Amino acid sequence: MPSVPGLRSPYVKVGRLVYFGRMLDKIRLQAAGRLPEDYQANFGKAFDLRCCNFLRVRHDELQARTLAGDLGDAQLLAWAEQQGGARTDEECEVWNGFMMKRGWRDPAAGILARRIAESALHAAPIMTMFDYLDFDEGRDPVTPRLWEH
Repeated sequence: MPSVPGLRSPYVKVGRLVYFGRMLDKIRLQAAGRLPEDYQANFGKAFDLRCCNFLRVRHDELQARTLAGDLGDAQLLAWAEQQGGARTDEECEVWNGFMMKRGWRDPAAGILARRIAESALHAAPIMTMFDYLDFDEGRDPVTPRLWEH
């Protein structure tokens, strides 16, 4: 998949959480008719659903609140925490660790291997689903190591 303008890396944090900003980007891109077809099958599912479940909000409610257009990303996260209850720093640390390592020696490893093969990314140093998403979209998450800043 080539670069998707307006779709950030899953490693980029909004507040204390990885992935949340990417999900907001997908919501906005889908509403604008600019979310590629390859992304439609997992829209509101997979990592989107995991993120919403972690926040205890429904994806359709977050989608509606996002598309109202009056809140920025940090404000949308605050809204989600208000709806579903705030998470502790430890819960956020566990969430981030789980998400950033998904596909590495866990039940998703087979899916990751299949996607790497389908995308002909065998030479890339991909160890996780986040790495795969970045390399597949033309970003190199390994060199800058954004998740460590």
